[in-house]
Amino acid sequence: MNYFSGRYDVAVIGAGHAGIEAALASARLGAKTVCFTVNLDWIGNMPCNPSIGGTSKGHLVREIDALGGEMGKAADANTLQSRILNLGKGPAVHSLRAQIDRRAYSAYMKRTLERQENLDLVQGEVVGLTKYGNLWQLETKLHCLYEAACVVIATGTFLNGKVYVGDVCYSSGPDGMFPAVGLSDALKKNGLPLRRFKTGTPSRVNRRSVDFSELEPQYGDERVVPFSCYVTYTNEETKRIITENLDRSPLFGGLIEGVGPRYCPSIEDKIVRFAEKERHQIFIEPCGLETEELYLQGLSSSLPIDVQEAFIHSIKGLEHAKVMRNAYAIEYDCVDPLSLKATLEFIHAPGLFGAGQFNGSSGYEEAAAQGLVAGINAAHKALGREPVILERSGSYIGTLIDDLVTKGCNEPYRMMTSRSEYRLVLRQDNADLRLSDLGYEIGLLSKERHDALEEKRRLIEAERRRVEKQVIVPGEDINALLVSRETSPLTTGVKLAELIRRPQLNYETLTPFDPDRPDLPYEIFEQVEIDLKYEGYIKRQYAQIAEAKRLEVRVLPEDMDYNDVTNLRLEAREKLNRIRPHNIGQASRISGVSPADISVLLIYLNRENRVKNTTTPEDSHDE
Repeated sequence: MNYFSGRYDVAVIGAGHAGIEAALASARLGAKTVCFTVNLDWIGNMPCNPSIGGTSKGHLVREIDALGGEMGKAADANTLQSRILNLGKGPAVHSLRAQIDRRAYSAYMKRTLERQENLDLVQGEVVGLTKYGNLWQLETKLHCLYEAACVVIATGTFLNGKVYVGDVCYSSGPDGMFPAVGLSDALKKNGLPLRRFKTGTPSRVNRRSVDFSELEPQYGDERVVPFSCYVTYTNEETKRIITENLDRSPLFGGLIEGVGPRYCPSIEDKIVRFAEKERHQIFIEPCGLETEELYLQGLSSSLPIDVQEAFIHSIKGLEHAKVMRNAYAIEYDCVDPLSLKATLEFIHAPGLFGAGQFNGSSGYEEAAAQGLVAGINAAHKALGREPVILERSGSYIGTLIDDLVTKGCNEPYRMMTSRSEYRLVLRQDNADLRLSDLGYEIGLLSKERHDALEEKRRLIEAERRRVEKQVIVPGEDINALLVSRETSPLTTGVKLAELIRRPQLNYETLTPFDPDRPDLPYEIFEQVEIDLKYEGYIKRQYAQIAEAKRLEVRVLPEDMDYNDVTNLRLEAREKLNRIRPHNIGQASRISGVSPADISVLLIYLNRENRVKNTTTPEDSHDE
């Protein structure tokens, strides 16, 4: 007997990083929402590395925060250590990475979901999904039925999950949780193109068994707790052990069918692919304040237990390490993201949305970013509002989604700064300036936060005007500084802004010569300094964005049949009919669509617009 449990505007399947943001966004926008998870105690779990942020991922978290998402707040509340990465490079690639107390983070997210108005949190495995009229019907393993106008699938690595350790293989979700085994068939029946990807995670060891005297400490920028992360390295003995046991690896033995992430390979994969390297760096990181577990970043593996312990014990500082959790590879079902719109709604399944690793991406931050967008658009569709599409030129989130839905991925997609052609203007430090207006307009960002943003803008503009007017006169002290910094001394008065523009100087070094400097937060000076130093490059990039937007504003009809467009090449017709790009800009980024095809599309749109705008004689006569 089935039991009807309720009707909702939006149902979210999964409470990992994507599901959390989707459920919170939907509920906060006024949609009656239900969120399903296979285990309430593992909400927001971090089955891989216990950190938030990192190169390019820090950009995503800042953007999630600017739009009104939760990940940044949760990370701030549970940070053990934080560092800005890539400080030796320009500001475009500076990225914040925070070491997180994983269980405290999970508890924070569980409380946040439990306390959210319009949101019901349910432990249950969804095994059925059927469309009835304008509603989707969801059935749980315990025969409970739910109805929803829109559904967000955020199953992470649970969907038909299978764990591999050596020649041992069994059905499982991450961290020994139950897999979701019934939903895949239901999704296939709805026409979703599923495939298999895989990922993995390293062993965890007991802190008491590690010899820290042999390790390199790695301190954070601001030490939040009195311990740090540590660094060690593999060696020739590690390499020998792994190489001699490759025949026992399910990855190289052909047992694993799923495609793994290129940018986060297992240690055995690294040993094979980079055979010339003498050593590989290993980061030893804490999992939390209330546990002795340490995470061995860089040692992901699916080799048998005896081999895992042998290569761990070959590494300096880990000679006597006690393994608490072994490494494993996990294979799971996900979808081809080319079947999605830029809103993350499925092209041929209205009201059904995908988010996170289900869409073929990897990483907590990529998942949360997609979850936020999917949740917003699911709520908007259910409530009859306009969809929200983030532009590629305006955010890393927009770049991430655009890459997935126009280019697809044949391996788990990882965000990198190099993926954005506009990275100089899409920095992590200005995410709030770029996206908070949209967050406020949508309704996810409070008036207080938006007012604070307006005040920040005012202070930046005022400080910029001040340094453009402030004159620094020649003097013995200032010239001594300039000579020591290998830049030319002053012979006449110079605007403070001109000195800040010099690569050898910055706000901090010029402090003694700027007595009128107002007492402002660091972030104000940071924005002014970056704008001054990179002014020419930033202007050039904005010009490129303006040029690209000429194509982005040319929207393509959703029901357009590209077979009707003469002179389009056959491959272009097939790709365009399958991917259904939102605009000409997206169409231009589809593999197999050439510049000549784009010209044909532009001519077609212009002709169609002329036909629509032509006034017939019957319509134009005077009354």
